[in-house]
Amino acid sequence: WTCRPAPLASASVLLLRTTDEWATWFRVRVRTLQAPGWDPLGGPCQCAEGPEHKSPHKHQTRFFRLQSVLYLWSPGVQGFTRLSGLDCGLSLRDVHTQHSTGLSRSTQQYRRLFYGANQIEVKVPSIPKLLVKEVLNPFYIFQVFSVLLWSLDDYYYYASAILFMSLLSVCTSLYTVRKQYVLLHDMVSAHNVVRCSVFRGTEEDTEEILSTDLVPGDVIVIPPNGMMMPCDAALVGGTCIVNESMLTGESVPVMKTQLPLPPRGQPDAAVSELLYDPEEHRRHTLFCGTEVIQTRYYSGERVRAVVVRTGFSTVKGRLVRSILFPRPSEFQLHRDAARFLLGLVGLATVGMAYSLTLSARQGESLGRMLVEALDIVTITVPPALPAAMTAGVVYAQQRLRGGGIFSTSPQRINTAGQVNLVCFDKTGTLTEDGLDLWGVRRIQDNRFCPPEHQVAAESLERSHFLVAMATCHSLTRIEGRLSGDPLDVKMFEATGWVLEEPSPEETALHDLMTPTVVRPAKQAPAETQASEERDLDIAAVMGCYEVGILAQFPFSSSLQRMSVVTRVLGERRLHAYLKGAPETVARLCRPESVPCDFWEVLENHTAGGLRVIALAHRCLEPRLSWHRLHSVNREVVECDMELLGLVMMQNQLKVQTVPVLSELHRAGIRCVMVTGDSMLTAVSVARESGLVPPQAQVIVAEAVPPRDGQPATVHWSYSQEGPTPDSQAGAEPSYHFALTGRSFCTLLEHFPDLLPKLLLCGTVFARMAPEQKTQLVEELQQVDYFVAMCGDGANDCGALKRAHVGVSLSQLEASVASPFTSRTPDISCVPRLIRSERPNSPPSLPLSFSALPHSLHCICSVYIL
Repeated sequence: WTCRPAPLASASVLLLRTTDEWATWFRVRVRTLQAPGWDPLGGPCQCAEGPEHKSPHKHQTRFFRLQSVLYLWSPGVQGFTRLSGLDCGLSLRDVHTQHSTGLSRSTQQYRRLFYGANQIEVKVPSIPKLLVKEVLNPFYIFQVFSVLLWSLDDYYYYASAILFMSLLSVCTSLYTVRKQYVLLHDMVSAHNVVRCSVFRGTEEDTEEILSTDLVPGDVIVIPPNGMMMPCDAALVGGTCIVNESMLTGESVPVMKTQLPLPPRGQPDAAVSELLYDPEEHRRHTLFCGTEVIQTRYYSGERVRAVVVRTGFSTVKGRLVRSILFPRPSEFQLHRDAARFLLGLVGLATVGMAYSLTLSARQGESLGRMLVEALDIVTITVPPALPAAMTAGVVYAQQRLRGGGIFSTSPQRINTAGQVNLVCFDKTGTLTEDGLDLWGVRRIQDNRFCPPEHQVAAESLERSHFLVAMATCHSLTRIEGRLSGDPLDVKMFEATGWVLEEPSPEETALHDLMTPTVVRPAKQAPAETQASEERDLDIAAVMGCYEVGILAQFPFSSSLQRMSVVTRVLGERRLHAYLKGAPETVARLCRPESVPCDFWEVLENHTAGGLRVIALAHRCLEPRLSWHRLHSVNREVVECDMELLGLVMMQNQLKVQTVPVLSELHRAGIRCVMVTGDSMLTAVSVARESGLVPPQAQVIVAEAVPPRDGQPATVHWSYSQEGPTPDSQAGAEPSYHFALTGRSFCTLLEHFPDLLPKLLLCGTVFARMAPEQKTQLVEELQQVDYFVAMCGDGANDCGALKRAHVGVSLSQLEASVASPFTSRTPDISCVPRLIRSERPNSPPSLPLSFSALPHSLHCICSVYIL
């Protein structure tokens, strides 16, 4: 603590202050790292004397660590910069050409000096440390002072009673805090260490190591039966089926493909200039904490991924850090309590002055004068106040436990009654898991057919509409069961077709691809007619109708569509099928194939709360053979389509969702949806649940970050889900804003003045990553909301921890970070929690009505006596 000011380049101790409104100070010590180099992403460099020296030249690198993040001294900027991995400033070409063969052992050991162990370690504080932190609370220091003072004045019984209640309160608090640390430690360390195979400079030289030894640049081998990812890695070979429920809360397997490979012989190709970004290239990135279910590889090659981030720099690491180091929270209850106590201290000061003056006139001794004067303080400020508050909190916990709500953070109980905004997760919280097929509307002769609820009819078996439903998806089979997006699963199951995938042995025999095949489950051999587009030999041998999926252009939230290229067994021509948002698909179709009442039919179905998907078809030209599919841009395929019809899906809400949201609305409590699902699904559920009234219009705000010298911009558009026509008549229109996670981050960085205005009317927040949910809660608190968060997944942990009141509907990961956990798996617990605590939490001076009369009575009695 005896420090003096020094230049940053030579300082040994730093005082750091956050730039937010809290202005929190940190004191860190600068340390020195000895390494044979200065670049964390480089390799060891030999000393200048020559190769005869076995030990490389040692460089000294200054660093400090703050909240599990390492900062290194950068001579170029003359300051400390955050240690980053391969996720910054690396082109796609460099990922494939420079980082796809792995690291040598010497380079791996060198990088580990900087990055340390690849481990997310949560240390459980010892009981003495927790005890010191708890006892240093001003309330307990004042109680110790009061007990000592009363002992000097022979008040042994009263002092003993206060001491006993204080010890009981401290022990209860210590048990609760330590239990939370133990649960978080067990949750994080469950899959912290696994065994991995890595390449050592060549594809032939592999080594099996522990995941704690991984560093950015290592190339790991993903086994065929999958693994739990111990790091963030970019996929550079093969494909993977991944369960990302830890990130999105959606327990839907996602297919990950390798990073786009720049065309050979074209060094200036646009793809080679693209920089790798884990968020932008999510479809090609495996994130820490997610589970790889299975892999696919071709020509006997192994599935490879380049490690880009390790430890606390990974997505899972950032989630854990948001739990361990949340931003400070200042509750109105605490501010009112502080003001009240300051008022009592002022009153006690007047009493002390009066007591000292009176005792001096009576000629009492100095020791007696001090005891009587200090006794005035203990009378005015009741030492039993903390114990009384603890007793009240314990009683409140018992009352909540009777309603199936358990609290792990007692200090949050009094805050529950002040909540005026609730953020709800969607899947598993507002809705049941998955979607149901409501029906279809096919197009024939440029007109819509009546709604059909059964599509597996024999007459439609080989129609393009049914083939589109059976092929335009990203489904796969895992242990014999269909896995993928619930929408795709329901749509495929409605066709009654069968999906067959090649086995690993069959895949290894092919050089480029082995198609997934779909076919009707029960079919009669059809008459084979001669045609230029059919191969009679193959059709005669097989005697059945099968469709192979040769290429897939995955769903993009920005494009709002996906497509596949297929080939019917026995035919030479390829067919493309498109699926996506109706307004997007309609723009890509030939105008003559779109019925004149298309928008009217679409509006009628969306008004009923249905999720509407459009299907389209195109017969590709003979020049587009299956050998050229990998070099064809999706825009070449997704044009001049023929509209086939509409598919209507229904997302079932939980029974309690609508009445609970209506009750909260009547109570003047605002409700918003924060989900990792797509924008279309989120807006549809928001309308059906009542979050967005029938007469309201949803405006989607899309913020685009600066790129290619162009500044950041914001685009406004109306959502596909429009207001119902009947509700607009005679009703005052209202507007609700909808944002995606990427737009939210862009607004937060480039439009900080616009974001608070959008938050005041924002109702739907889709495609939100875990850290984005936490940031949203913080920004809502900045505009003076008392925020409650209700969720059930591990991706909600940060937001549950940061909110004034967090309610978990799960007994698993989310309950570790949440102050409240409900055994009822629906949102009916939210109004129950708020209702039970509102009588105990008036908006101002919550303690004055009980403690102030007692203090005034005691001090007046002392003055009279």
